[in-house]
Amino acid sequence: MEDNWVSIFSSDKPWQTEIAKQVLAENGIEAVIINKQDSSYRSFGDVEVYVAQNDVEKSKEILKNIES
Repeated sequence: MEDNWVSIFSSDKPWQTEIAKQVLAENGIEAVIINKQDSSYRSFGDVEVYVAQNDVEKSKEILKNIES
């Protein structure tokens, strides 16, 4: 992954990252999901949502608003 992508959200529940990615997409922000969970034991590791560096602040604000 290029250096201009930044992790803005992570969870041990993949469905939460899918929701975050969809919310960002609805707001015109491209996001990618990287699954860093252990393939044998799903309880180890997180799934992370990455966005382009120039979308970090807007993305965090959008996700903060849906958590409230």
